[in-house]
Amino acid sequence: MIPRTFTITLLPSSRTFPSSGETTILEAAALAGLRLSSSCRNGTCRACLCQMKDGTVRYKIEWPGLTAEEKAEGWILPCVALPLSNVKIEADFEAILPAAEARPGRGRGF
Repeated sequence: MIPRTFTITLLPSSRTFPSSGETTILEAAALAGLRLSSSCRNGTCRACLCQMKDGTVRYKIEWPGLTAEEKAEGWILPCVALPLSNVKIEADFEAILPAAEARPGRGRGF
């Protein structure tokens, strides 16, 4: 089966990036050169907590650090969330340099 690619949209900026159903939203953001808030990366610290406005996700772990009420209200943890559709989330981000540009002597001439 060919992996499906979904589009993740960060609101309110409307910045988008691709994510497969095998890559967490947090990992996909990093691959696209974007840093979302995070800390533990295993669904317990809640540093990446954000609200999903549209879409569907599943989790890499049985029960991430969310209450049933938070899940019902659309809160997700991107560090362990795998998209099952295109997803729109309210999240701030920071642009980061691709690995090739961050190495000394490459990209920006530093």
